[in-house]
Amino acid sequence: MQALEAIYDLYSPMLYRYAVRLLGDPDMAEECVAETFARFLFALRNGKGPKNHLKAYLFRVAHNWITDRFRRDRPGEDLENHAHYMPDPKPGPEDEAHRLLEQERLRRVLFRLTPEQRQVIVLRYLEGWSHKEIAEALGKPVSAVKALQRRALAALRRLLG
Repeated sequence: MQALEAIYDLYSPMLYRYAVRLLGDPDMAEECVAETFARFLFALRNGKGPKNHLKAYLFRVAHNWITDRFRRDRPGEDLENHAHYMPDPKPGPEDEAHRLLEQERLRRVLFRLTPEQRQVIVLRYLEGWSHKEIAEALGKPVSAVKALQRRALAALRRLLG
């Protein structure tokens, strides 16, 4: 039991940060973390789960939950619902509105990428993972991760430009 608590204490803040960046909603991010660990425990009880690379396994589970959630809910339709989730650095109302719109636009564009491209971009640029760590999370060679990153960046330039 102590091992599970230590795993939760170590990885839940990272998973929460990852989820909140993609979802833009702290409550949904908490739900994602809870569901990620519930699925992890279910896998362990059934004699499954990761043999190694626990961090990569947990992020893959969280990513799959987020992807499923977006397919089901299609967020971003109503910006007012997301306004209270953004941190308040005390800018003027125009600055805050502009920042909110840009974050929502970026979130929508990220979800136009393939799930693997999106995961590579978020893990590499928002979470600061190395290519090797991402390769472990995706179960792919580093060269494939770099190719996914190149294609994702090209798609983002096209979608944003």
